[in-house]
Amino acid sequence: MKISDILSPVSIITHFTGTEKYEIINELIDSLESNPEVNDLEMVRKAVIDREKILSTGVGKGFAIPHGKTFGVNNMIAAFGKTAAPIDFEALDAQPVNMLFLLVGRENAVGMHLKLLSRIARLLNNEDFRQKLLNANSPEEIHQIFLTEESQYFDIND
Repeated sequence: MKISDILSPVSIITHFTGTEKYEIINELIDSLESNPEVNDLEMVRKAVIDREKILSTGVGKGFAIPHGKTFGVNNMIAAFGKTAAPIDFEALDAQPVNMLFLLVGRENAVGMHLKLLSRIARLLNNEDFRQKLLNANSPEEIHQIFLTEESQYFDIND
């Protein structure tokens, strides 16, 4: 499964209205409302928020990967957002976050969920890739960056 297959320009936010951690997470979740794979958006919200309350998904280097598993979705779904004004996310490196990748999987799809989390983290650990995302001006451009980068570094048939 490719990240670029589950990430649609419709669920890519280039400017958040919120300025706090949970406001931004909720904006990402709300961007999934029209996704046909979502059965229950409030179940998605609960899964992601409950997971975030356990331990911050701010993994360092200015990005966070909020995620959750729920039967509120049929298949893996994703959203991405970036903010010009970094926010406190209680990240592992104590640095503010300016990019977020939201991943939500079906409750019983643990293997694929972990594989995609790992793939996202590997991509976002790349400084050049992060800079391309920060410099991008539109959801379509961001989606293309993911597509291009992913095709260069991963066996995308798995």
